[in-house]
Amino acid sequence: MAAKTATPMRTKQWTLRVDLFEEGDTTKVHAVLNTGDTTLEARTTARRNPDDPPVPEIGDEYAAARALIDLGHQLLRAGLSDSAANVRSDAG
Repeated sequence: MAAKTATPMRTKQWTLRVDLFEEGDTTKVHAVLNTGDTTLEARTTARRNPDDPPVPEIGDEYAAARALIDLGHQLLRAGLSDSAANVRSDAG
């Protein structure tokens, strides 16, 4: 078994852009996460219940949260895929 060596510390910066669009009672979000290695995108919407008073911030929060959750799921899937590929390449 090969001895493990310490991995040097590194710093990376990821960029997240969240654009929100209001169209009547609908808020649309386009979120883009750029990791430097990968770019992930999510598009989501939120609609106001017609019985609720108009408070645009609530639609922004719901739509943005849904986009961030979608990006989180995409990151998890990418990590799982990369991890599986890494294990296969180490076995060879």
